[in-house]
Amino acid sequence: MKKLLLLFMMGIFGLSCSQQTPKVLKTSFSKEALLQTVEDEEGKTVTIQQILDQHKGKVLVLDFWAGWCRDCLKALPKAKELEDNNKNIDFVFLSLDRSKEGFDKSLERFEMKDKENYWFASGWKNDFNNYIDLNWIPRYMVIDQKSAIAKYYAISPEDPDIQATIDNLLK
Repeated sequence: MKKLLLLFMMGIFGLSCSQQTPKVLKTSFSKEALLQTVEDEEGKTVTIQQILDQHKGKVLVLDFWAGWCRDCLKALPKAKELEDNNKNIDFVFLSLDRSKEGFDKSLERFEMKDKENYWFASGWKNDFNNYIDLNWIPRYMVIDQKSAIAKYYAISPEDPDIQATIDNLLK
């Protein structure tokens, strides 16, 4: 009986901690979200708007991750495969590592130095992450050629909607 109760309690706990799909799937960013700053590898501060502007006219995948995130690390090979299979689109990696040191170590350790990387120095809770309902990582978003959100919510690089969205945008 104790084992049954324990299994039941673990199931309830697991459901309460699991990630929830946002109720509203947004298609654009708020002004406050676009003004959110992140830091590049050299510590230079840029806004989300500046990043989107750099990629305007291209399909862009935003990959939210952290070096301490077990699910993110398990997803890295499939994320690399997604990137390798889509050489004609841009990828930006947004780190939620807890410190600049952690960010730098993660880039080195997971061979990410040759990618476009930014770090949320402000931490998890900020205007951008709050606006996009970031409640779990990894998380993937596809941005269209006009900087609108084409795929708002994916938690795995293997989500078939990511590739389908990319393919539709490239038609």
